[in-house]
Amino acid sequence: MSVFGTRPDTIKMAPVVRALQSHPDIVAHVCVTAQHRQMLDDLLEFFAITPDYDLNVMTEDQSLTEITTRVLIGLEPVLREARPEVVLVHGDTTTSTAAALAAFYRQIPVGHVEAGLRTSNRWLPYPEEMNRRLTATLATYHFAPTLLAREHLLAENVAADDVVVTGNTVIDAFLETAARDDLSLPPRWTELDSRAPAIVVTAHRRENHDHMREICEALRAIAELPSKPQLYWPVHPSPRVAPIAREILGAMPGVVLVDPIDYGEMVAAVRGSAFVLTDSGGLQEEAPCIGKPVLVSSLRRACCSRTAAPTRRWPTRVILMETAGRPRESCDGWRRVYEAGSTPSPSKRKRPPRKAREGRSAGALRRREFCRCGDTRAPAWSRGRSAAERTFACSRRLDAWVDRRRLRR
Repeated sequence: MSVFGTRPDTIKMAPVVRALQSHPDIVAHVCVTAQHRQMLDDLLEFFAITPDYDLNVMTEDQSLTEITTRVLIGLEPVLREARPEVVLVHGDTTTSTAAALAAFYRQIPVGHVEAGLRTSNRWLPYPEEMNRRLTATLATYHFAPTLLAREHLLAENVAADDVVVTGNTVIDAFLETAARDDLSLPPRWTELDSRAPAIVVTAHRRENHDHMREICEALRAIAELPSKPQLYWPVHPSPRVAPIAREILGAMPGVVLVDPIDYGEMVAAVRGSAFVLTDSGGLQEEAPCIGKPVLVSSLRRACCSRTAAPTRRWPTRVILMETAGRPRESCDGWRRVYEAGSTPSPSKRKRPPRKAREGRSAGALRRREFCRCGDTRAPAWSRGRSAAERTFACSRRLDAWVDRRRLRR
């Protein structure tokens, strides 16, 4: 049984659900909690997923405690009736942690998809960091998206045989969607000047709420650059975001503010853009896989748990900018990078000096040149492969591949 209920984990579980349902020897049940009701329904229709159970837990202005309690109570009769052999949950949502706990109470093994992401602070991001740690403790099987995530789990004394590096399912979903020819244009996309570069913007994370005015002012400055870039921003409805964005940017030429758009429209927007400015953990993984440069704004480097490292054949860099209480400086950095144009490909950047600095080897420095999001552990075997080639999610050949590499070690 696959259990999910928010927009992000629905996107990331869609390839898994499709793979399970296509297997003749697996009876694949789907249970949705509807932690995000409207966004969930849109995605279920988009990915053609029909849930077997719907807990419908969402209420207005719901608290984390209320979500957790309703998921626990709602799942108990579902698990008693369906009696699944394994419950699959995804990532770091409150739905995932509560579902894992409900399965544990029924002594049902839990499989954790996108396991092993970590930051150095249990409070950042909140509550996602603690959700993923608690879910890992409850899980029996851990499906890690990267080798670094696997190392995190091993460091927490998870048995190596219980960890499988699958790749990132969000890349599967994004590539499959981007290849579709039936995607509709996002609302008001035609209002953008096609002669100028289009920049897709998102900003909604809690840690940026106190700095939203400075972020919007910096975006206004970007729109005033001589090249007249066009900004397309699906604005989050939060009262800490939407009123400020519309006050500062609503009448700005070259800026199009729209209500939140569905997944297919967002993929189409990224596909048609030249650049992405975001604080979203998902977009920093998705956009580079189709060659779009990404600038990620974060409160601290420590709260970035996602590591989508480019390679020589995937030269687009993901640049993480630390605000650290200085949002204006970070947003000015966005301006400087944009004015300089797209980030240069690795072949045009100067190689780091061979002499080691700050106690790091020259090899580590070279690896970091291709891992701008902080993951300096990109292995040599991953270079020279396309994003699709390095995505092994839902692939049966992964098990044999992992076993061979384990034996070599």
